[in-house]
Amino acid sequence: MEQYCCNHCGKLHDITPTIWRCACGGVLDLVKEVPKLDITAWNNYPNSIWRYFETMAFAKDSTTWEKVTMGEGQTPLVLLDEQEPNTYVKVDYMMPTLSFKDRGAAVLMTKAKELAVSKVIADSSGNAGTAIAAYAARCNISCDIYLSNETSPKKIAQIAAHGATIKKIHGTREDIAAEAQKAVDNEKVFYASHVYNPYFYEGTKTYAYEIYEQLQDVPDTLIIPVGNGTLLLGTYYGFKELLENELIKKMPKIVAIQAANCAPLVKAYQQGNESAQPVTNKGTLAEGIAIAAPPRSKQILEAVRKTNGEFIDIEEDEILSARAQLSEKGFYVEVTSAANYAGYIKYNKAPEERIIIPLCGAGIKSK
Repeated sequence: MEQYCCNHCGKLHDITPTIWRCACGGVLDLVKEVPKLDITAWNNYPNSIWRYFETMAFAKDSTTWEKVTMGEGQTPLVLLDEQEPNTYVKVDYMMPTLSFKDRGAAVLMTKAKELAVSKVIADSSGNAGTAIAAYAARCNISCDIYLSNETSPKKIAQIAAHGATIKKIHGTREDIAAEAQKAVDNEKVFYASHVYNPYFYEGTKTYAYEIYEQLQDVPDTLIIPVGNGTLLLGTYYGFKELLENELIKKMPKIVAIQAANCAPLVKAYQQGNESAQPVTNKGTLAEGIAIAAPPRSKQILEAVRKTNGEFIDIEEDEILSARAQLSEKGFYVEVTSAANYAGYIKYNKAPEERIIIPLCGAGIKSK
């Protein structure tokens, strides 16, 4: 029987459609053994994130995903340019809804379908909401998306196109989450949260598996943007499973990027704290990582420290400059993705250091 475990108090919970956090307020993790990886079995599955189905927390005979998938995953790993032969970008905006969030949404909505859920609620800065809306439509599950009234109109249009009901909230990212959570508890429906539901990370961990197969090895360093930590934690979990199966010999170093105007994790890292204290979001163009109080801050900080990584904060002008530079190389990314490249420029890399940068969202999504 699959279960959740509270990351704070250790209490076990059965997986039901309505549970999304522990009574103590702690976030939930999946209780699961380290998957035994049989690489030869991967070829039995389509060339998508579902190639790694047997690593995910589903019953082995489950086929629900087959009705949900839109071919997400297996995004290209491309050399950044000839002048930097050890730096690659993983073009993760080449997804059905044009962002990496499809990795997590496809898996999370597959679980919702297995649980016979009829409605989901999610809150988002844009991309996760779009992904949840698209896969909810795919599952014939009704969907409410809570987002800021200042969200990019292009993202709002994309969410609406999938038939989701949009709830525009005036306030901070935390205010929006609080409104969504209130509605979840009042309506007693499934909270399709990319932050709280651990099944989302079962999807984002495929980023690590793909890199392992594409490189036939492990990179030295991963540059990863971090707000709520969905890509960072998923990647950490994926490489950890590869290491525990002795398919790789070391963990890559995780270099986490935040916008200086909203950088609670940078502050906690610099002060040596175990978790982050909420900060005031001073306003950043990188809306996708503008998280003033990340609920999984303890896990994010632990992941970066355990890989001997670091945090880098980026100023607004550096983000815009990086976006322009990436465009000149042929990659048109949304503003939040440009923060990753700005972080790479700022990072003090060693000669021959093999680095991977994710391009998380397509430029057409930005304001």
